[in-house]
Amino acid sequence: MLDKRLLEVLVCPVTKGPLIYDKAAGELVSVAARLAYPVRDDIPIMLEEEARTLSEDEAERYRKG
Repeated sequence: MLDKRLLEVLVCPVTKGPLIYDKAAGELVSVAARLAYPVRDDIPIMLEEEARTLSEDEAERYRKG
């Protein structure tokens, strides 16, 4: 489980925008960049080359909440 304080200060390294923690998927999602950063062993991997690209449908789902 990621620390709530850590989640409050982390931003997308590409857009500097907010991230959404998807606990079930184990990812931090940047809707603006359409990227999902993996979380491994409770450590966010905030490297663009490690992130997966979100599909349009996924990005829309996160936008709607």
